[in-house]
Amino acid sequence: MSPILLNPGPVTLSDGVRRAAVAEDLCHREPEFRRIQEAVLNGLVAVYDCDPAEWQSIALGGSGTVAMEAMVASLLPADGALLVLENGVYGERLSSIADIHGIENASVRAEWGAPIDLAAVEATLASGNFSHLAMVHHATTTGRLNPLALVADLCQRHGVGLLLDAVSSFGAEEIPFEHPALVACAATANKCLHGIPGLCFVIARRAALGGAAKPPRSLYLDLPLWLEKQEAQTTPFTPAVNGFLALRQALVELRAQGGWQARRARYRELAGQVREALAGLGVQPLLEAAASSCALTAYRLPEGFSYEVVHDGLKRWGFVIYAGQGSLVAEMFRISTMGDITRYDMERLLAAMETVFRR
Repeated sequence: MSPILLNPGPVTLSDGVRRAAVAEDLCHREPEFRRIQEAVLNGLVAVYDCDPAEWQSIALGGSGTVAMEAMVASLLPADGALLVLENGVYGERLSSIADIHGIENASVRAEWGAPIDLAAVEATLASGNFSHLAMVHHATTTGRLNPLALVADLCQRHGVGLLLDAVSSFGAEEIPFEHPALVACAATANKCLHGIPGLCFVIARRAALGGAAKPPRSLYLDLPLWLEKQEAQTTPFTPAVNGFLALRQALVELRAQGGWQARRARYRELAGQVREALAGLGVQPLLEAAASSCALTAYRLPEGFSYEVVHDGLKRWGFVIYAGQGSLVAEMFRISTMGDITRYDMERLLAAMETVFRR
């Protein structure tokens, strides 16, 4: 039996998505693939009921980092400047992307897991000449859900476009596409959407794509090039064909299950069960429930337990969890409730945790 993945992506797949991923062999230059590509691109825009006249989805091969880099490298104009909010690994990655592409940037930093200092963000926006702000919505480093709506309001107040890393939130957390400050978000198929790894995407305002960097900073990561080819019902490079097959089915299943709102409710239910069970075993969460995303919770390692002991004990039961990152590796572990996790899976997980933590 395959293990149940409780790491923050890739996720445990439904049987339907798993079958769809290998259902057929397709040439990406044939009409059969073009129909699949169109269904996926339209389906992504429809997840949050975005107006297709205003918003465009662009799918690329690669992990969520590819989408992050394509978004930043494409949408910052040559004379643009970027403010990055950092309170985890992936905020720092946004800054690295800007550095690599020679984009003027500054950051507002907080300790990993700490909340974003909104007063510092406002002061920095007021004192600088920034065209854009980039932030991570769900910081999987610690499971913190950053205050997207409040940051969007600050961006609007200062005339700054918001670029959102929604890699671990798209499909399960609220994203205000109606907010005038939001310019684009980057995400991936293999997290809250329950697709397979290898396909990522950016959903951007068409107006923002018209103001993209010229000349482009990258060949493969140039969003206007991908848009031009996709609107001509083709693709500039060989796409992740099996990723498209899987994501088409995953989007069908998401709609059938009630959309992102129902998925968020399901994740919260499962996360609550894990949190309650671990609390009864003396295992404390890193953050309070109100500060955590629905998809992932970080827990402190109890005294006398190493990550290896917890990981290996749960894996013997068929569950894969995730370690902390960087300086937190010896302090915590993470459990995600993304993916096709059944009631039976949860019953087994609760029994496994009882065994591991009452060793």
